Amino acid sequence: MTDIQFVGMVFETFIILIALIFLVLILMKYYEKKHQLTLYLFLIFLSYIIAIVFSWLSKVFILYSGIDYVYNSILPDPGTPLSWILLRIIDFRMSFVFLSIGIYLSYIFKVKVFGKGYNKVLRIIITLYAIFTAGFALFVYQRGNTLYDVYAFLFIFIFMALIYIPFFIESFKSYKGTDNKVFKTAFLSLAIMAIFFILVPLSFLIDRILILAGGPGFSLFYFLAWIFVIFAILGAYFGYIRPKSEK
Repeated sequence: MTDIQFVGMVFETFIILIALIFLVLILMKYYEKKHQLTLYLFLIFLSYIIAIVFSWLSKVFILYSGIDYVYNSILPDPGTPLSWILLRIIDFRMSFVFLSIGIYLSYIFKVKVFGKGYNKVLRIIITLYAIFTAGFALFVYQRGNTLYDVYAFLFIFIFMALIYIPFFIESFKSYKGTDNKVFKTAFLSLAIMAIFFILVPLSFLIDRILILAGGPGFSLFYFLAWIFVIFAILGAYFGYIRPKSEK
């Protein structure tokens, strides 16, 4: 297992470095144009990158911390505040919190892009679901209980689909409904971004189901998930942020 943890750590190191390059470029575009939507995209991508960093940290702790209960899942939780934090990093729960933040910011971004204003009831429901998803990730936890992990991934996937499927539909409609080449490219890039973000938790969910079925974990779907994040960032940057900043 330590070998695959090392592979995962190296893989996520490259993912983080690539993502950080584009995050800096997006921040530079924001300071250049001071466009609010660019800032929201920056914050969305920052949340996803922090989620990846926590996933990377989990592997670093398992490989190099030297703490017995961290890398040996058979040992009991000592029940200290430090173990509470470390185990939730190890089992991806801190990553879930920042994924939830990124998804919620995506909802705000969607409302502002399409200018239809907030539906008050929907906004309350989405806010409560975001709190529920993050709260479940942090507090409904039992070490070694893969079923709880599957539920946590499922709730994230539902949240992602709840936001990004309408996002995709609105973006694709706008893409089809405009003849302006710049706007057409921008809306298409946002539609592509939405698809890739939906694929992120779906890939993790499949990976966890495979573990529940007796697999060792770190399947192809695990690695695909973070690759989809990079594709989403690339699509948004080259299709939406960069062309928009050049107008």
